[in-house]
Amino acid sequence: MGEKRFVYMDHAATTFTKPEVFEAMLPFLKDRFGNPSSLYSIGGEGKEAVEAAREQLAKALGANLEEVYFTSGGTESDNWAIKGTAFARQKKGKHIITTPIEHHAVLYPCKYLETQGFEVTYLPVDKHGLIDPAEVEAAIRKDTILISVMYANNEIGTIEPIPEIGEVAREHEIPFHTDAVQVIGKIPLEMKKKDSDVDMLSLSSHKFYGPKGVGALYIREGTEIDNYMHGGGQEQKRRAGTENVAGIVGLGKAIELAAENLENHNEKMKKMRDSLLAGVLEIPSCRLNGHPEKRLADNLNFSFEYIEGESLLLMLDQMGICCSTGSACSSGSLEPSHVLRAIGLPPEIAQGSLRLTLGDENSEEDIDYVLEVLPETVKKLRAISPFYKPENACEK
Repeated sequence: MGEKRFVYMDHAATTFTKPEVFEAMLPFLKDRFGNPSSLYSIGGEGKEAVEAAREQLAKALGANLEEVYFTSGGTESDNWAIKGTAFARQKKGKHIITTPIEHHAVLYPCKYLETQGFEVTYLPVDKHGLIDPAEVEAAIRKDTILISVMYANNEIGTIEPIPEIGEVAREHEIPFHTDAVQVIGKIPLEMKKKDSDVDMLSLSSHKFYGPKGVGALYIREGTEIDNYMHGGGQEQKRRAGTENVAGIVGLGKAIELAAENLENHNEKMKKMRDSLLAGVLEIPSCRLNGHPEKRLADNLNFSFEYIEGESLLLMLDQMGICCSTGSACSSGSLEPSHVLRAIGLPPEIAQGSLRLTLGDENSEEDIDYVLEVLPETVKKLRAISPFYKPENACEK
């Protein structure tokens, strides 16, 4: 085996902050520290910077300035969209439609609303994690007040038919929210055109090479939604709290760069992804999770039979490879990914999952290194597995 190197392949969890983004933020962490709500000059500088970032974000989304609201990240944006809409429209009904493969930032607010008298329908997905728009329409009732379906799944990379689902929502005059945290800089958005049936869209800066702790929620003008935080008059009096100026500036610069580089980024990611995919599938008893074609250009999720994901993750980390697994250790017991269970994987296979998500600084040499290390690591783990016998290895 060659020399150990450092390979980061967990960009769906977080990306690094690009140097251009850091440079744009730096003045607002030092000399230009004024509160944007203040009247003196350094406060005005902060206010101007926030509004400039709002213009960058609105341009990237194809949205109007007044439809863009800064938040602390994707989790807050999802919570605002789900709970804000539910409480604003509860006199019209208490039924919500979503899916079982959503991020917990959508699922947990829905579970909370169920304790408050709301009813939630969790639509099934197919073996690739796809939602059928016809099933969305069939689930609509007279008291349905919100539909929320993620744009692309963070674990398995499947891209949902958002325009078609949005069309269904629009025909029935039901607000439609999509968690688009994973798609910024990967799928072109135009809220006034292609995505015109989306009423709310969540995003998070640290998924596209911006800083952590800042995100945004697109809210179409006229959408009925409660304010999320109460206090000051920031964000058009809808989201109180002193603005995270440096973070917002970083988000603006990051999304500007992402929008400019989208085509080249996808081309590079797809080339590396396909090389990695072909190599990993050479490993016996391995399967790709998610749609084989309708998936993000930078996402791969595999299940390896007869081994456990955490062990694989830790051994890869020892070899300098950073990635993630679809199972999570909770309260001393292994809980398989809710996404993998929703697409029909049995627990013993779901627990042997590995997610590899690529980014701007990955190279073909990184792919080669992973394809050198991963098969040997899987082989070592299977050698000590009580469930694995060589004759059980299935064909590719």
